[in-house]
Amino acid sequence: MRLCVGFVFSRPPAGDRRVCVYQETAAQWLGAGARAVNRCSKATMGAKLAQLLLCFSITLPFCITEKVKERRSRQRDAEFTDKYQTCMQGVPGVQGRDGNPGINGIPGTPGIPGRDGLKGEKGECVSERFEDPWKPNFKQCAWSSLNYGIDLGKIAECTFTKQRSDSTLRVLFSGSLRLKCKMACCQRWYFTFNGAECTGPLPIESIIYLDQGSPELNSTINIHRTSSVEGLCDGIQAGLVDVGIWVGTCADYPRGDASTGWNSVSRVIIEELPK
Repeated sequence: MRLCVGFVFSRPPAGDRRVCVYQETAAQWLGAGARAVNRCSKATMGAKLAQLLLCFSITLPFCITEKVKERRSRQRDAEFTDKYQTCMQGVPGVQGRDGNPGINGIPGTPGIPGRDGLKGEKGECVSERFEDPWKPNFKQCAWSSLNYGIDLGKIAECTFTKQRSDSTLRVLFSGSLRLKCKMACCQRWYFTFNGAECTGPLPIESIIYLDQGSPELNSTINIHRTSSVEGLCDGIQAGLVDVGIWVGTCADYPRGDASTGWNSVSRVIIEELPK
């Protein structure tokens, strides 16, 4: 009995990833079968059929095996591509420098007004110091050439109406004063309010003293100088106030020859000021 095997293997061309290419067509299978029949003419029809089945059973596993190899080859190619064509991560670079400060942004829009707050507690009523707005209150009394030569007593007086009891009086006398003597002497010019000197806080006064030891200030010298007596006084009640300017002696010193308002204008200025 002859065994006919009719199959052909061919190597794939370069670059072709297919491992097995079965090149026989149906016509080639029939031609191979015909040649097998001619070579085995003495066999019976049953034997020929058995030979054909045997040939088919032998060639079929080879084709199946080649297809499995082809799939494995494609899988290896895909793994190779994924493995060697992927970029590897390099070493991290050095940290960069800080950038320049940015410019100021655009101002935002005003916000929504807030809600009203809680109602506050009722406050205490505090009376103001002055019921009415403060109004200036001042007066001036002036005399031309008083030429008052007394050494002790009242020189002049000016009546003033004080509006409030809690205010302050400012007083000013301006005029010519003189003192002369043959020995050391002292004279004092001062203010009174309703006949009494200021006690809030202290008297308002000005003095002139002459020393006997000064040859230029002997009895023959007669110097008249414009001088002033000025100050503030508290504690004077509202109403009419008699403001007087007086001359007197200094403590522990004899009096001299005094003169007030010689050949010039003398004045007393009174002003009421708020505390």
